[in-house]
Amino acid sequence: MALTRDLTLAWSLVGRLAKSRRSRRALERTDAAGRAPLDGTVRVAVYFADTSVNMYQIRQWYGPLARLNERYPVAIVARSPGATVELLAESPVPVVYARQVADLETFVASQPLALTLYVNQNAKNFQMMRYGRMWHVFVNHGESDKMYMTTNQFKAYDYAFVAGDAALDRLSAKLWDYDLEKRAVPIGRPQADHVAGVVPFEADGKTVVLYAPTWEGDRSSAAYGSIASHGVDLVSALISTGRHRIVYRPHPRSGVVDRDYRRAHETIVKAIAAANLADPSAQHVYDSGSELGWQLVVADVAITDISAMVYDRLATGKPLVVTRPVSPDADVDERGYLGDAEWLTAAGAGDVAELVDRVQADPEARGRLDHWVTHHFGDTTPGMATQRFEAAVARLVALRDEYAATHPVDGDSVRPAQDDSDGDIDS
Repeated sequence: MALTRDLTLAWSLVGRLAKSRRSRRALERTDAAGRAPLDGTVRVAVYFADTSVNMYQIRQWYGPLARLNERYPVAIVARSPGATVELLAESPVPVVYARQVADLETFVASQPLALTLYVNQNAKNFQMMRYGRMWHVFVNHGESDKMYMTTNQFKAYDYAFVAGDAALDRLSAKLWDYDLEKRAVPIGRPQADHVAGVVPFEADGKTVVLYAPTWEGDRSSAAYGSIASHGVDLVSALISTGRHRIVYRPHPRSGVVDRDYRRAHETIVKAIAAANLADPSAQHVYDSGSELGWQLVVADVAITDISAMVYDRLATGKPLVVTRPVSPDADVDERGYLGDAEWLTAAGAGDVAELVDRVQADPEARGRLDHWVTHHFGDTTPGMATQRFEAAVARLVALRDEYAATHPVDGDSVRPAQDDSDGDIDS
């Protein structure tokens, strides 16, 4: 078993090295310089050190960033060649490829940066956070009750933009000696103001059910994924009714750790294809695209795991169901919305159609949902979250310039790191 595991890891590394080389060659053929910002222009940087597998984390910010760019010039700083290739093809704002720390140093020295936004907790974030004379702001890539949302890493940033009262309560309960009033800024969910994508089917009276499971996780406490435990029975049950349409949108990392999880995912994809072949009017969807928006809005009911997708859906104010993790070690915080959630157990996955019908018709469920929408996101009137996001950025830009004016440069520039390796193997 140990030898098999070592061979698998070795083969995976070879594959990642080959992919990285392909990405670098593709990058060499791309006009990266033509998409870079002019020196002396960028006020807001968005730092993305991850590989292309986690592009979903930055994509959901495209809409708000494009809008912000009209007021304060924005640039995305990428460290991975694969992610950079994709960003150059699709980002609505300029892109900077900083493969090495020296490249990062050059970018920082050439721009009047007021703040840098971070969408995840990649270890390479600290290579950017070395630089002073700007604010470092964690914006995350979603709102949820995962343990990720209360990590002590929040303290590393000057500020955190959070969704609303629920996030403030969560941080207050978990973080010691954290100045919540100063450092955590509620902005709602500006991504919800920028719905992306085109619906791939016509409305025909079928109940549309979005099934959006997360990946299997890399440790038992974060094992929230339901594809292997609920997914096959859930999808089969809804397909069999003839009155439901499935939109299956799994997390892009589904199956990267657990082979059984990947096999269950593949079974679901085949079941959807077979159902559409047998009845072309069924129009079930396996959605692996990059755009997220229409799926959340169109679905009559959404079924998600404990993940940011719960709260992406919650922001729409429409019915949802949450899968109950089968792992006894999964960290489930039921003090907030999850304490009132409509749960689907693995044992009940085959009866999911009855639950889908009930959550649409139950007035008590509707009332609970409305309460938690407000608690998590505040005013969800279209455009309000975008206004709060831009106002928070404007305040920090002004504050940074005020500090910079009273603290002139005094030789405190940062020397390049000794370890200047790129470490940019795509996974």
